[in-house]
Amino acid sequence: WISAGSVEVQAVYITGNVRKPFEYYMQDPKAHADMNWKNEQWWPGPDYLSSSRKRLAPQLIFKGGIFSAWKKKTAVALDAGFFATLPKLKEVPKEKADMAWFVYDLELSKEENFYTLKRKQTVYTGFESSLNQITKSEPGSIKDFIGVLQGKLDEKLNSAPPMNQTIDEMF
Repeated sequence: WISAGSVEVQAVYITGNVRKPFEYYMQDPKAHADMNWKNEQWWPGPDYLSSSRKRLAPQLIFKGGIFSAWKKKTAVALDAGFFATLPKLKEVPKEKADMAWFVYDLELSKEENFYTLKRKQTVYTGFESSLNQITKSEPGSIKDFIGVLQGKLDEKLNSAPPMNQTIDEMF
C-alpha cells in the first residue's frame, strides 16, 4: 500500500504593471524607498478570478483528478484573500475529506517588526464538490445582460447616425 497525496501551492496573479514603479524606485532607491503608489493606475493588484479559473481549476482538474482516481488526498495552500474570493465550499468532517484547504496569511510581529506566514484556517472538503463549485459559472439574469448590451449599443448609436435599433431586432 502506497501512502501518497498532493499539495498544490497556489499564488495569485497580479494585474497592473510593476515595471513603472520599479523603474521609478531604481532612479533613486534611497529617496524612493518609502514610495506609495497604491493609488496610481498601474499599481499591481491581485487578480483572483484569473488565478482561480486559469490556474487553480486546471491544476485541480489535471493533478487532483489523478490523485482522486487513485483515492489519494489533495491539499491546497493559498492565502486568505484568495480563499475568500472562492465560492462557498461544502465542508465535510476531516475523516471524510478528499481535500484540505490550508489558508495562510501574513501576521505582523510588532516586537520583532516583521511578518510571518501563519496558517489561519484548514477547511476540509470533497474533491468533486469543490471542483464543481470552483468551475461552475453563476449566470446572472439574461434581462440584465441584454440591458448592459443595449446600453453599449445605445452609446455607439448616439455617436453615429440614428438607426433606432435594439439588441432584440439585431438577432
